[in-house]
Amino acid sequence: MNNKSHFKQYIFTGLLSILPIYATYWIVKQLFLVFSSPGAKLYYLTFGDNTFKYLPEIIGFLLTIISIYIIGRFVTNVLGKSLLNEIEKLVERIPIVSLVYKTVKQITESISSQNNNAFKKVIQLEYPRKGLWTLAMVTGESKDKEGKEYYHLFVPTTPNPTSGYMIYALKSDTTKTKLNVEEALKIIISGGMLASTENTLP
Repeated sequence: MNNKSHFKQYIFTGLLSILPIYATYWIVKQLFLVFSSPGAKLYYLTFGDNTFKYLPEIIGFLLTIISIYIIGRFVTNVLGKSLLNEIEKLVERIPIVSLVYKTVKQITESISSQNNNAFKKVIQLEYPRKGLWTLAMVTGESKDKEGKEYYHLFVPTTPNPTSGYMIYALKSDTTKTKLNVEEALKIIISGGMLASTENTLP
């Protein structure tokens, strides 16, 4: 391998090494700016900008987090839920805004349901035809009139696991995996790049 090839290889390897770190830093920084902005503006209006450089942002971040906590407590009681429902009805009447709101809400509810163990376990299923295997999440179980046992399955799409298909499948047509839901979602989101080099397919 010549020097030019070595240079390209090391540049590529270096980029792959620092990209996750930089991406994590950028996301955390953006989240901090988003959460600190409302409180920081209030601080500047009250005390001006003759303070320690990052003090308004830090205080703003804390004020925003506290505000979100208070809102969270409020919407869990009867009055808060009723008010939230009325606001949602109003938002859903606005043509373009309603589409954005419903999409974001669907994603957040999906994340929330995952945290509440909506997915019981991960299985492998021959889908959409014999010879092709896919990962699916078990969301429930049932039996037919003959006593045959079925899984209720959610088959997520790549790279967006918040969309997918709901199907019924005989338990006997599925294969167990050792994956938990988090591991399966990582594989799905990455398009298989984070999958193990060994699988348990029959």
